[in-house]
Amino acid sequence: MTDIARFEQAQKDVQTLDRKPSNDDLLFLYAHFKQGSEGDVSGKRPGMLDVVKRAKYDAWAKLKGLDADAAKQKYIEKVDALLVSHKG
Repeated sequence: MTDIARFEQAQKDVQTLDRKPSNDDLLFLYAHFKQGSEGDVSGKRPGMLDVVKRAKYDAWAKLKGLDADAAKQKYIEKVDALLVSHKG
C-alpha cells in the first residue's frame, strides 16, 4: 500500500474507534493531519476566547518545518496505536 493510501486508510480507520481519544490524542491527530495535508500552519492565531481553535492552531504551529511525509507517517502510527488501545 502506498503512503498516500495508508494515510487515507488511517483517516477512515480513526472513525471506527469504539471510544473517543483523549484531547491530547485528538490534537496530535489534528496537527499531524493538517501538517501532512497542508504543510506549515497558516492564517492568524485565534483569540483567547476561542479555546478550541486556539489549541488546534498551537498544536499545528508546533510542527512548523516538519516534512509532510513525516507528519503523515506519525499520523498513521498514532491511528494504529489507537486502534489497538481503543477497540474492544
